[in-house]
Amino acid sequence: MHPPACLARDADLAAFIATVGPCRLHEQAAPDPQTIDPYASLIKAVTGQQLHNAAARTIFRRLCALGADHDENGPPPAPQELLALDDATLRRCGLSATKAASLRAIARGRLDGLVPSLAEARQLDDATLIKQLTALRGVGQWTVEMLLIFHLNRPDVLPAGDLGVQEGWKRLKKLPVRPTPRQLRDATMGFSPHRSTLAWYCWQAKARLPDPAPPSKKP
Repeated sequence: MHPPACLARDADLAAFIATVGPCRLHEQAAPDPQTIDPYASLIKAVTGQQLHNAAARTIFRRLCALGADHDENGPPPAPQELLALDDATLRRCGLSATKAASLRAIARGRLDGLVPSLAEARQLDDATLIKQLTALRGVGQWTVEMLLIFHLNRPDVLPAGDLGVQEGWKRLKKLPVRPTPRQLRDATMGFSPHRSTLAWYCWQAKARLPDPAPPSKKP
């Protein structure tokens, strides 16, 4: 996907885009069939919080094997099934008591209509989804923003609290320190409604650009 004109008008971004090439966000954003539903996506996200990828995948597969199909490559247990699992069973999957409580909150939220189906989510705007889903225990704004970008393909989501996005912007702009979330939001308002693409380039900048040298200290 060719970058939007508003990004190319920024000299630093234009130079970086010329090196990296077109944005490949939508290639990466193809939803995993195992987690295409927002409920399943949130279950997977919370399961993997603060874990290395390999450990997160293992625990999630164990949880999925407890579903009706007993398939570790299938979806996680349906809300009613998850709520029926006791603490000992969830611990054997590798889930802490805190995460188990968060998963149950998501399951109850799905039954109560707070966690929408995929069709329902597509009818809700970003702000509404963030407000609804962050009301759930263990679900933070970053988690919902990743769902918006990678599962719902929303074009104008800037995860300003993401350290990778902050660091990428710092390197693009050769700043001495990472911007705060508020500073980053203020600095990038002009890139709306294409801030999901901007976030992708920031992630690329973190991976590809050197860290600017810290300002020299006066003797």
